[in-house]
This record gives sequence, structure tokens and C-alpha cells, in this order.
Amino acid sequence: MRRPAAWRLAPAFALALMLAGCNAVVGTTDSMIDTGPAVATANAAAGINPPAQDPEHSRIVATYGGLYDDPNAARAVARAVGRLVAASDDPSQSYRITILNSPVVNAFALPSGNLYVTRGLLALANDTSEVAAVVAHEMAHVTARHAVARARRQEAAQVVNRVVSNVSQESDARLALTATQMSLARFSQVQELEADSVGVRTLARAGFDPFAASRFLSSMARYAAFRSLRPAANSSNGKPDFLSSHPSTPERIAFAVRAAREIGAPGIGEQERDAFLQGLDGMVYGDDPSEGFVRGRAFLHKALGIQFGVPSGFALENTSKAVLATNAAGTALRFDGVAVPVTTTLTDYIQSGWINGLQADSVQATRIGDYDAATATAVADGWTFRIGVVRKDRTTYRFILAAQDPTVLTDQVFRETMESFRELSPTESARLRPLRIRVHKVRSGDTIERLAESMQGVDRKLELFRVLNGLDGADTIEAGRMVKLVVD
Repeated sequence: MRRPAAWRLAPAFALALMLAGCNAVVGTTDSMIDTGPAVATANAAAGINPPAQDPEHSRIVATYGGLYDDPNAARAVARAVGRLVAASDDPSQSYRITILNSPVVNAFALPSGNLYVTRGLLALANDTSEVAAVVAHEMAHVTARHAVARARRQEAAQVVNRVVSNVSQESDARLALTATQMSLARFSQVQELEADSVGVRTLARAGFDPFAASRFLSSMARYAAFRSLRPAANSSNGKPDFLSSHPSTPERIAFAVRAAREIGAPGIGEQERDAFLQGLDGMVYGDDPSEGFVRGRAFLHKALGIQFGVPSGFALENTSKAVLATNAAGTALRFDGVAVPVTTTLTDYIQSGWINGLQADSVQATRIGDYDAATATAVADGWTFRIGVVRKDRTTYRFILAAQDPTVLTDQVFRETMESFRELSPTESARLRPLRIRVHKVRSGDTIERLAESMQGVDRKLELFRVLNGLDGADTIEAGRMVKLVVD
């Protein structure tokens, strides 16, 4: 957890929290990144000639936790890349493959041919063909020059919007602006479906299972639902964002299935499951140690020497700027740290203007263990906020709970979470190690429930085991099958 600058509290903050908790893992976007030893390994193994380094790489590397240097993981990606380049619409195009040290499930492409996948995406995949499906999709963006086309369309739209805004504020002008925005969103959706279609064909030409694209999209949807504590079918309430730049996941899955069926029936093409999983053995899973650890419903930070926990029913997510928690009812919590002068009391800090809708008579000084603290309540546009600050050494830590329909239970959640804040003992700190993926060969007598229970450092073990291994409720596991476990 880094220490961001102070931000102004508003109802939009609560909405952003819930979006961060629900939508952080689905989809691919166009962006950029860098190189490193693992990238060189991937490129060499794939037999590809990398393009020039993109000048934006430093910003993206910083955003996504740096580079993940793991030759085994690089080779797992490289197995797919070389074959895909030869089978792509433009085999002369050069590519550079980079693995990002982020638990987020994502992939990126630059017009230059720089392609990036996160280790979170690799951890979710279950065979080489699934990773190949993602890479083929991103290659399609490059060969179709989607980024260039999108930039030109956006530039034209900006001109239209500016002219319309300057001429009139009547309803027909606003309608024109809305129509332009919708056209841009749909243009992007069409690009995504085009990339899906081209990617599936490239998969098949490279000899991979063309159904891997729909299979991995399904895994992404299930993982998103797991993270948001909602069933997959209800994760978007059946109402995709009309202005979303990507088609809804169910639409993309159905589209990918149809594209694969035009090539052949299920069972064609290679998957390379065991070789891929063996390449993941030992890979870091979840948070990078420098950003703190999420262990079930607890957050622990070794460098800062702190920890706290959230009640049952909440899912924690550690980001580079804050720790977020959400539950199925839509209650959201944010935890971060800021620098507040020691000469400023915590009650004065709460009243210093960074909170909208603050109820002045709610501000109270208190203690959390050995630390000075203060609490308050704010109400704005139908949202109720419970705010708590705790001072430890030179840092003031902030707990902010947001709810649209607060109850006695909401206040109890806030108190329990804030009162759980304490110092990490030297023994606890010494025991903290990153979680890793361990590949296990199923033995006779192993069950899904028993293997799930053997996992360490994670919450809702059975659900996570099924999601990570591409298993639904009706699936069983047979002896000899490779499965992923999360261990400490």
C-alpha cells in the first residue's frame, strides 16, 4: 500500500469502490509496457524479432507492479507465441512479449507489436491454448491497426462535440453529442469482436484448440463473479453498460463459440495442459510483497508493520493506492494512509475540508489500542460514510465505509474493522511470505473438497479452487490430472 495524496470524499467515491471490487478482472485493453530477462527468454524461445521499445513503457510498468521475471512462465507463453506469429494475418510483424507483475487478469497490445500479459492472467489460464487465445486476440488488434483507427475516430468525434456544444445547448444538440459517444463505444465493441474472430481463426491455423477463447472468457467471468461475491449470471444484473468499450462477456463467449464451430467440432486442436501448468509451478499468486498481503479477510503489510481484518462476507482487494473491500450488499470500504503533521489533531484533520457532507457533531476523538484515533459520519446524495483515522508513527491511516442503506450492522462492520487495526509483531512479520501456485498431480482418493481445503492464505477455498482450475459444480477430477493449488 502506497501513500497517496489526500483526495476529496464524495458519493462518486463509493461508486468507484464498488466498481473496483466488481470489475477489476474482466476484459482486455490496448496499452503498453517493457522488457526484461523473462521477455528475452520468451522472445528467444518463440523465435521472434522484437520491435523497438515503446517510450510509454515506464508508466505502465509502474502501474502494473513492474516486470515479473520468471523464465518458466516466459517459456509457457513462448510456446504459444512462435506458432501464432507464423499463423497470423501478418507473419512479418515483429512482437515483444512482456509479463507484468500484477495479480489483475489483463492483457494489452500496442500498435508497435508490444504485447503484455499479467501473471494474474497466466494463473487463471489452464493450458497453452487459453493463453494463445489471449495473445492471438491482441495480435489481431495490432494487425488490424485498431488503435490507429480508434484514435482517428475519437479525434473526429471531439471536433463534432466541440462544434455542437458551441452552436447550441438545445435538446437536439445534446442528442447529437450522445449519438456520437454511442457511436464511439460501438466502434470499440466492433473492434473487440473483430479481434475475437481473427484470434479464433489464428488459433486454429496455429493448431490450437479454437474453443480455448470461449473457455477462457468463461473463466474470466467466473473469476470476476468470485471477486465480486456475486453469481456469474448476475454479476452485471443482466444489464451491460450501453456505452461500454467492450461487449458484455456473455456476448463475447457466444460469439467465440460460434466462431470456433465454423472451424470444427469441440475436441480439435491442441491444448497442451500439462506442459503449461508445469511452467506455472512456483509462480507468485496474488499481491506482490512490497504492496502488502491479503490473507483471507486480513490485510498485512510487512514494511509498514500493520494489519487489520474485515468481517465475514467481505472480499478484500489490494491495489497500488488503497485497500478496498466490498460485500454482496454493496457496502464498500477503503483503507489508505496519508501524511498528516503531528501538530494537527486527528479531529482537526477530519474537519480540514477533505470530506463532503461531514456532520460536525459526529466528530469524536478516540483510541484504537495504543494509537490516537478519531471517527466521524458524513452524508451526501443518499450515501452515508463512516470515517475513521488512526495515527501510527508518521502516518495517519484512514478507514472509510460507504453504504446507501446504512443499518446497525453497517456501523458494527465499521467498528469491527477499525478496531482490528494493530501492529504486526516481529514473529508475524517474519512468517509473511508471498503465496505461490503449486501444481499437484491428482492421486487416487483425492477429492475437490480435500484439495481445496489444503490451500493456504486464501478465503472461500472451494470456490477459488474451482475457478482457478476451470471446474464447475458438476465437474469431478480424475487421478493423474494436474491441478493448481495456492500455498504459502
